[in-house]
Amino acid sequence: MANIRPFSGVRPREGLEDKIAALPYDVYNRKEALAETKKNPMSFLRIDRAETQFEETTDMYAPCVYEKAKELLYGMIEKGEFVKEEKPCYYIYELTMDGRTQTGIAACASVDDYESGVIKKHENTRAEKEEDRIRHVDICSAQTGPIFLAYRAKAKINEQVDAVKREAPLYDFISEDGIGHKMWRIADDERIRMIEEGFREVQEIYIADGHHRCASAVKVALKRRAAHPDYTGTEEFNYFLSVLFPDEQLMIMDYNRVVKDLNGYTPEAFLDKLSKAFRVEKLGKEAVRPAVKGEITMYLEGEWYRLTYQKDNDGADPVGRLDVSILQKEVLTPLLGIEDPKTDTRIDFVGGIRGLAELERRVSEDCKVAFAMYPTSIQELFDVSDAGLLMPPKSTWFEPKLRSGLLIHEIEA
Repeated sequence: MANIRPFSGVRPREGLEDKIAALPYDVYNRKEALAETKKNPMSFLRIDRAETQFEETTDMYAPCVYEKAKELLYGMIEKGEFVKEEKPCYYIYELTMDGRTQTGIAACASVDDYESGVIKKHENTRAEKEEDRIRHVDICSAQTGPIFLAYRAKAKINEQVDAVKREAPLYDFISEDGIGHKMWRIADDERIRMIEEGFREVQEIYIADGHHRCASAVKVALKRRAAHPDYTGTEEFNYFLSVLFPDEQLMIMDYNRVVKDLNGYTPEAFLDKLSKAFRVEKLGKEAVRPAVKGEITMYLEGEWYRLTYQKDNDGADPVGRLDVSILQKEVLTPLLGIEDPKTDTRIDFVGGIRGLAELERRVSEDCKVAFAMYPTSIQELFDVSDAGLLMPPKSTWFEPKLRSGLLIHEIEA
């Protein structure tokens, strides 16, 4: 069963939420982060990416950067730009994008559930990326970016969420990218009890997005446990900030690939090689998305092609059945020579939110070929996680993105 508990959130003073809320820290490169914080000086990005407050020559991982993040955060709290709840609460967080709404519960998930496998992952993490957030969380003594978690929907939880959403929201705004954000606070003791009970019936929870943030929060907790051998398990550092969504509301977008060269093949020879594993159809100059699983569309030499996988893949394990795995096994490794897509500089990944026009642009500027993928499903994510396996890198792209700065979890008084 899952231990999902309420917490005393630190949140923007009402009226400042739309100015403070920011996209996750890892959406931006350094130049983009600097531009964003200059455009909006109240953006929470200046806390999540505090190197924006220094000269560009400053090492973005220098100790002074994390100390600046702490100074900025607690300075805003002292000025009353953030307020702290008097009692532990749950929060309802609704996001609306292109007319589609998904609603999650903001709460704290258990480090022990992560360690025991109740909370499951589907990606590996990289130590150097973890280290940045470990320092940020540890020095600020706060988790500033929520982990995106998913679970199989429970009627008992849905009923409580639906009842709360009939009330007036705490926050209600549309961000610059057109995403609608609403948030409600759940302070009623009986409703809190019902939600806690509902999650005790949930056997598995899945990390949808935020593997590095999650691993970093866990490592800070383990560090503090080592420093406090008399810990009880109830301390705030034993829990991490999350928003949990029922699976029935989630949509995964495509995560596409562009490659800089054809590994020595001419376009004609490359197409011929592809025909060994795929039925290759020339579609013309108009961009076409894959329509079903097992189908990939490709942009090469100004033309779009449909690649339909011809081999029997039913007996493969949950990872082998993924379309991104098929592309890796049949194309990227044997034909294009890309053995490790995590480290090979000849391949890049393009989130589906950027559209197929971005693939065409990349091929016209710095790449030779692009592959548009059929989106991985939430059930495929569950299947891989349940099997204790890992997906290839960049297999899932979730939209809309949770905002940082709307809720902060302090991990030590």
